Amino acid sequence: MLLGAISYGILATLVKYANNLGIPISALTFFQYAIGFVILLIINSFSRPLQIVSPLSKLKLSVWGISLGLTTTLYYLSIQYIPVSVGIILLMQSIWMSFVLEAALNRVMPTLKKSLGAMLCILGTLLASKIFNTQFQLDWSGILLGIGAGTAYTISIYASSSVEKQHSNYVRSLYLVTGGLILVTLFWNFKIIEHVSIPSFYWGTALALFGTIIPPLLFTFGVPKIGMGTGSVISSVEIPVSILSACILLQENVSLIQSIGVFLILLSVLIVNLNWSSKSA
Repeated sequence: MLLGAISYGILATLVKYANNLGIPISALTFFQYAIGFVILLIINSFSRPLQIVSPLSKLKLSVWGISLGLTTTLYYLSIQYIPVSVGIILLMQSIWMSFVLEAALNRVMPTLKKSLGAMLCILGTLLASKIFNTQFQLDWSGILLGIGAGTAYTISIYASSSVEKQHSNYVRSLYLVTGGLILVTLFWNFKIIEHVSIPSFYWGTALALFGTIIPPLLFTFGVPKIGMGTGSVISSVEIPVSILSACILLQENVSLIQSIGVFLILLSVLIVNLNWSSKSA
């Protein structure tokens, strides 16, 4: 989960950098999923033993995989209207959404340490993302898109933890990404063809690696072991990773408030994963 979150954290900076080079989101998202699909297909072809996947399992995973495509598309669109820092905040609303969904599905209340971890993580997210900087105006289109991305992200975490767990991570990731590819292709329609280029292919390959291949594989392995709620908190590590990558590639400065926020996020991850007793959290 931690490595998957780190991979996701790099995406926003890569997308913003590619946008500054004139590469549109439609081409980036399409290549991200198309290349990811091809690589996962190759991995599955050479994996042994080969698994027989029923048409129903393929359909279920592909349908749930639509949430992956929605997360990427809505998130990339949101940061066209609002700052990346605000887009990250809205995306990471999946923290409390995941706890609510997990509690509703399991019909149990979150444990004390999960609740404390989530609150610290949300506070750290607000500080690290400079939400208290009021020098910019927010666009409601970006806000709604960001909330939609957070909701889709929550669903994708659930899909990684619960859907067709009898199959290997490679198989599940392949068909989840298939659903994402279908969604992205239908959403962008002919705009994809208009913006296909060699640079968009190169950047799409990088996005495929860090956004479509590594995270789904790691999430399908990690989330079933630690639970959806805990997984959502750990996934928030992508925020400090985003800040660090933005400093390196975009030369953005990090304030003291942001540093405190990063510390609180890491502290929340520690609290959630700390074994305070012999009982499972």
